Amino acid sequence: MTRPLNRDRSLEELEDDRWPAPSGDATRLVATAHALRRKPIGELTVEDMRLLIRQNEGLPYLLPLALEVLRLDPMAEGHMYEGDLLAAVLTRSPEIWSKSPELGRELRLIVSDLTDLTPNLKHEVERFLAL
Repeated sequence: MTRPLNRDRSLEELEDDRWPAPSGDATRLVATAHALRRKPIGELTVEDMRLLIRQNEGLPYLLPLALEVLRLDPMAEGHMYEGDLLAAVLTRSPEIWSKSPELGRELRLIVSDLTDLTPNLKHEVERFLAL
């Protein structure tokens, strides 16, 4: 699942999958995800990554980027709450981590020493470590 990252390209370009414009009655989430897929991945913010990862979009490209952020700041925050990027990453399906064991090992290193977590985040860390 890990690939060399060309940060100047968008998910649409990297995946060679261009979505049609969202319909006029699309939700804000759908419209935002469509727009973010056209943004170069190197320009994505923590919030952008959190949103796309929660929607399981572009995971082969976004999980390595998210782990780069989490290495420096495990409690990196988008627009939801402190640690929301970590929560988005931790809650991806176990199959993601079995397909990319090196990313799973890196995430284990990141979370293994975390303390003072909220109960919900602590639960997600424990669930991930039990995989």
